[in-house]
Amino acid sequence: MKKPSDRIRKIAMFTAGPLAVLVAGAMVWQGSQAAFTATTRNSGNSWSTGNVVLTDDDLGAAAFTVENIVPGQTGQKCIVVTSQSNVPGEVRAYTQNLIAARGMEDRIFFDLEQGTGGSFNDCTGFTPTANQVPELPLSTLASVNRDFATGGAPWTTAGTPGETQSYRGTWRFDTTGMSQDAINALQGARVGIDLVWELQSDNAPTP
Repeated sequence: MKKPSDRIRKIAMFTAGPLAVLVAGAMVWQGSQAAFTATTRNSGNSWSTGNVVLTDDDLGAAAFTVENIVPGQTGQKCIVVTSQSNVPGEVRAYTQNLIAARGMEDRIFFDLEQGTGGSFNDCTGFTPTANQVPELPLSTLASVNRDFATGGAPWTTAGTPGETQSYRGTWRFDTTGMSQDAINALQGARVGIDLVWELQSDNAPTP
């Protein structure tokens, strides 16, 4: 292969210079493409959950602890439930944890009324309203009034801490239609059930 002549070598050397300048110029042009910018910021956005708090005035004591009852006996007690929630919602009453004994759970009838006035174990001044859990045997309440979805005596809260609602529970020991032997078989029997008030906050639409 022939060596390039001096003339050809000179041309190659001459043309290498402008190409290098063009490449460098392109790099400078690309570097000068920075634009003016500006930003604005809305800082400190956050989301926190509301508090759903429900208490009552029982001071840890059961509303109904009735001993030595006899057929036909009845009684009632009151309780005041307080919402300390800062979000609106609904309170419903229901039963849980039935303790059955010899069919006596079918003979203790119970209803729960919503109203105003009264306090724990004292129904003085209590005035009922329309909302209530209807009178039913404890055994029936345990199956049909067992959770929030099936709860009764609804109370709508506004979301202002300190809202209160009074309730009056009435029970009776009904042995109607029973034989004397069947009634005697209930002697010494004990039944129990929990009364539960549950507050669920409203599901508000996304703003």
